[in-house]
Amino acid sequence: MILPSGHRVLHFDRIDSTNAEAKRLADVGERGPLWLWADEQTGGRGRLGRPWLSEPGNLYATFLFPCPAKAPALAQLGFVLALAARAAMAKVLPKAAIGIKWPNDLQIDGAKVCGLLCETVATMPQAVALGCGINVAHAPTGLPYRATALVQHGAKIDVAELLRALDEALIEWLALWNEGEGFALIRRAWEEAAVGFGLPTEVVMGERRMRGTFSGLAESGALLLALPDGNVEAIHAGDVRFLTGAA
Repeated sequence: MILPSGHRVLHFDRIDSTNAEAKRLADVGERGPLWLWADEQTGGRGRLGRPWLSEPGNLYATFLFPCPAKAPALAQLGFVLALAARAAMAKVLPKAAIGIKWPNDLQIDGAKVCGLLCETVATMPQAVALGCGINVAHAPTGLPYRATALVQHGAKIDVAELLRALDEALIEWLALWNEGEGFALIRRAWEEAAVGFGLPTEVVMGERRMRGTFSGLAESGALLLALPDGNVEAIHAGDVRFLTGAA
């Protein structure tokens, strides 16, 4: 399958993980650009290796492409992908309140609808895998947080159409990002869409808890937490909870 952009698509009925397959392909020399798209994943995973439930009927896709950008710019790719996923979903749900929750989730009305996973999968030359899982037809249950699916908000779209929309949006946002040169624009757009921006926030990092105000996004991708003493802490990993107005 070839998308209108010219990007190739490798389609799988069932696979362990599209990101894992991207890594396997990169190990034997593939650098893309190409999409890996699965109807079902048996070993999907999210941030910190957490399992990602992957029923048929949702979108599970990874974009593998060569990317010579260096750190900290590489850490910005998750925010580029978040903006692209939000734009793709907005095409089918233009009236929905689609927000981005740091670091890698998208929500509709406070319920998770999309998860992202970005990984460097090869060097010399460098390649990156941008993984995206969108709940189209099904939302998982029995989770410690609320989840939703696009169809629950009135979307009428097939998964292939959503993949095309995601491809188009990602091309646009990657061009604006320009390997980190355009991060100021990315940060501004991301902060405008961010869930909890400016709200009292609690961050849990293992046994440590910190409270402050979510004040922005660092170039490294860290969440900036303004503390009561006036200092600003850069949070690189942790579970975030907004104390008023958002979950």
